[in-house]
Amino acid sequence: MADTLKNVISQSTECPVCLSTFTDPKILSCSHTFCKPCLDNLLECHGNYQIRCPVCRAVTQVPDQDVSKIPVNLALKNLIEDMKCHPQICMSCKSDDKSSAAVYCQDCGKYLCTTCLNTHSQWGDFIDHDVIEMSEISSGKVTIRRYRKCRKHPKEDEECFCSNCRRFTCFRCVVMEHKDDVKHQVMEAAAYENIHRESIEDIKSKVGEKQSCFQKYLAFIDEQMKLVGNANKWCIDDINKAYDDAVRQLTERRDILLGEVKEKTEGVEKELEEMKTSAQKYINQLTTIADMVTNKTKIPFDMDTLAAHDTLCEEIREAFDQEDPDYEKPRKSSKKGKNVGFERHVRKDELDLGKIVNVVAKDVELPTKNSMNTMISTPDDRMAVGCCTGGINIFSSDGEFQQTVLKDVVIRAVGFLSDGRCIVIDYANNITLYTPEYIKLNEMFESMGIDEGGFPNLIVGCDDLIYVSYRKAHKILVFSAEGGEAVREIPCRGYTPGQITSYDDSLLVNTVDTLRLIDKEGVVQHTLTKPGSYIRASVSQGNLILVAKVKHDEGLVSIDEYTNELTPIRNLVNDYKIAKPHKRNWYYLQQYRSGEIAFCTPDRLYIFH
Repeated sequence: MADTLKNVISQSTECPVCLSTFTDPKILSCSHTFCKPCLDNLLECHGNYQIRCPVCRAVTQVPDQDVSKIPVNLALKNLIEDMKCHPQICMSCKSDDKSSAAVYCQDCGKYLCTTCLNTHSQWGDFIDHDVIEMSEISSGKVTIRRYRKCRKHPKEDEECFCSNCRRFTCFRCVVMEHKDDVKHQVMEAAAYENIHRESIEDIKSKVGEKQSCFQKYLAFIDEQMKLVGNANKWCIDDINKAYDDAVRQLTERRDILLGEVKEKTEGVEKELEEMKTSAQKYINQLTTIADMVTNKTKIPFDMDTLAAHDTLCEEIREAFDQEDPDYEKPRKSSKKGKNVGFERHVRKDELDLGKIVNVVAKDVELPTKNSMNTMISTPDDRMAVGCCTGGINIFSSDGEFQQTVLKDVVIRAVGFLSDGRCIVIDYANNITLYTPEYIKLNEMFESMGIDEGGFPNLIVGCDDLIYVSYRKAHKILVFSAEGGEAVREIPCRGYTPGQITSYDDSLLVNTVDTLRLIDKEGVVQHTLTKPGSYIRASVSQGNLILVAKVKHDEGLVSIDEYTNELTPIRNLVNDYKIAKPHKRNWYYLQQYRSGEIAFCTPDRLYIFH
């Protein structure tokens, strides 16, 4: 009976998480007790001001995120200290005055004094038993394997395990309480231990794979940060060289340029650092939880221990569900830093260092020259370029050509409805509606012919109405997606409508060197004119107005950002040299949702970051 009591007390002094004797036991609000180091790890994993109990999952608030402020289980702490002060007694001595134990026999499950050990060693059946010295046990180098006795039948070992009840039991309890094959799935305790070890090994393997995956991601981010850092360094070196070649009067100008470089790259480096921190935090979370549940030297036995380990295993499996890292995000962020460059000015009439420029990420040659008639962003954030030679060419935000659709249709204008359907105007001014898979639908639109209306242009508004401008007729017709006649007409008095763009409750209308913001009745609200240039407009992702100014004869394009009153905000691209189109002075401007600006000539597509 005394041995059974010691066994129970020994089990009660084990932490359900680490399976070791409690170290600084802390009692949660649910009355369950755990080691302070284990609670520190749990708090670190969840990253907030509360701990969820691994046994019952009740939540305990942690004052100031400091586990040391959680109450100490004083009764348990005193019991553990008393046990440490009393040496382990031999379990085989027959006399009442028992000696202190010198060893522990793993196979017998008993502590033995030196005399009993000698007797034990002389028995032939006990020669191969695993005997451990007490010094190794007390130092923590070796963990003993304990044999648990049934609390209902103290003389019986708990040799079985019921997977439904989640508890160990003796054979007599199996016969009396767990004999129902449907409600109770009973196996040998050793078999359960093997299954549990295999489960732990599987978790450990998956943790390693996930850690390796995110380590590669961290290395990739480091590489991208290095590229951005190199771009920053090259810009600074070029600026300093230009400065040294000029005169000291340029100090103020140099400092301004360095500030611009820092402004353009510092934000990118911060974005990448945040991505890196997030990935490292996920790795740390996996490591901490894994270390708590992959201790192969101990197997949980009682219900609290099993509940704690089940909870922790469930949490780590939930962590596995996080998607693998998205390499596209740091790649796109790094582009903004890598594409910063320095353009030096060498002019005899004025002292100037130069300017910070954004380099074009892609300069793409269209499949056919002198073919572009229209350009619009697709619902899945790609760019559709309609061609007078037939078909719509689709490009990614990196400028990669991906596919051609409607190859047999000569395209004059293209738009997309919110549900993904495509609306097309061909060279006969016919308006045709297609499915998102570019299958022709039967809706008919009463469009104006080429002789009556002239060259058309098209845009789909945020209300899914279709706006079609006709140059010769000096009007804009508005159609619904159901087809038929125009639902209304917008007159263009005093100007010829060219390219049109939907902007909130207004329209942007291009006419060679003039951009007009008109209301839905055709009344001009604001005007922007750039004599000697071609103006093209689109709406930015920030709901501002992007305006491209093209000096056709010089082959230069500048792109600026404007307010809804056509007041300039800032310059994005300044006099960038483009390949002059072979024949037509026809251009288009759009922006991807991911931020890249697409500028298209009849021959080429330029992607600005």
